[in-house]
Amino acid sequence: MAGKTLLRSEFEDLKLVKRGKVRDVYEIDDMLLIVASDRMSAFDVVMDDPIPDKGRILTMISNFWFRRLEEVVENHIVSTDPADYPEPCGKYRQDLEGRSMLVRKADPLPVECIVRGYISGSGWKEYQQKGTVCDISLPKGLKESDILPHPIFTPSTKAESGTHDENISFDAVVGLLGQESAEKIRELSLRIYESGRDFAAQKGILIADTKFEFGRIGDRLILIDEVLTPDSSRFWPMASYQPGGPQKSFDKQFLRDYLESLDWPKTPPPPKLPQDIIQKTRDKYIEALEKLTGQTL
Repeated sequence: MAGKTLLRSEFEDLKLVKRGKVRDVYEIDDMLLIVASDRMSAFDVVMDDPIPDKGRILTMISNFWFRRLEEVVENHIVSTDPADYPEPCGKYRQDLEGRSMLVRKADPLPVECIVRGYISGSGWKEYQQKGTVCDISLPKGLKESDILPHPIFTPSTKAESGTHDENISFDAVVGLLGQESAEKIRELSLRIYESGRDFAAQKGILIADTKFEFGRIGDRLILIDEVLTPDSSRFWPMASYQPGGPQKSFDKQFLRDYLESLDWPKTPPPPKLPQDIIQKTRDKYIEALEKLTGQTL
């Protein structure tokens, strides 16, 4: 049974600094309070219809990975227990429970760190046209959803809500961050992906691709935002994996496929989502949570 749905947090005593596609971010002293709503975005458009419990699911999965990856990369989490949060968070505890994290404030890098281990989505479309993904040459004869010879780092810009990310070259990342930082986030992104991919495979899930975000605290690079969730990754069930076409998934691809079937230009306003699409999307997120973490809502 679905819990309370949170489409938009309204914490009048807290300083709202950003309302993203999914997360609302508040500033508390030298920390940030990140609240994962039940908003759903697809094609960089936020749907009007929430997916019940989605924010709780994303938070549980991210927290699982943040803890698991601590030996690979430092992260921004201070606490995920509202009992530990400073005042005046106490009065909002019901909304914060299970869907929030108190984090150290970092300076976000202006790059989405995307890693692809399989060829799918926009990468497959480009490969069909040019034999490349984000201008990285790949072997001839690959089929849709094929595993790549090795994971590739394909960064993009960060888009604000309602606009689209744009793929950029590694040289462009060097131009933005400098050679040392660019190489560091590429190395970290590949290591995190490979660690997550290997663990998920043991649970019967293929992580086809994913994206990470990093920030700086002083001279340290840390992992921020979310990590290896159904919002930021393509999760495929290993049991039904068959290269040569699209795959079944535990992520928002199910919703994307539905939206692709509509006569909708992928710009606001979004279409109304039928109840069965909302329920099936929620079910897929729950399945990802249970398979990966062994936890239930």
